[in-house]
Amino acid sequence: MSRCIADASALVSLGIVADNDPDPLALCLSRYKVVVPTTVIDELREIASYDDAHGHAASAVLDRVDAFTTQSVDLDAEFPLDDGENAAVTLANDLEAALFLCDEFNQLGLIHASLADTRLVTTPTLLSVLVRTEHLSAADARVLLDAISDARSWDANSYVQRARSLFEEP
Repeated sequence: MSRCIADASALVSLGIVADNDPDPLALCLSRYKVVVPTTVIDELREIASYDDAHGHAASAVLDRVDAFTTQSVDLDAEFPLDDGENAAVTLANDLEAALFLCDEFNQLGLIHASLADTRLVTTPTLLSVLVRTEHLSAADARVLLDAISDARSWDANSYVQRARSLFEEP
């Protein structure tokens, strides 16, 4: 089973639709050995304190904390992102993880450049992988991506628009 390091941004995205059937968070947790830095757990707890879609999503992820591994990591004080991304990138490199799941679209270039041998994957990309491996239909992926996009205000994001086009009917 491939190891996947997850950041708070992507976990919140998956948590937004965790009550759906199919549940992409459950699919991710069953297909990958998900490892989350303890700093990301702290971020999720902070997000969960809000009474909004993101807070409910973070709570949905925290309700499944037993389904993934948490690990502490020393932060790189020079890394120019927040502590969660810092810890997740460091952990991905330390563990030589196959995947790094992150939805920080404004920082994808920096994150990608900071990863040694780990593939950067966003939630839309994860959904497309689940479609290609027949764990999710294209129609279900489109519905899930639309729900995530609405909650995350991704409608104007060209990266997400491109991913959405992958799920269009031929």
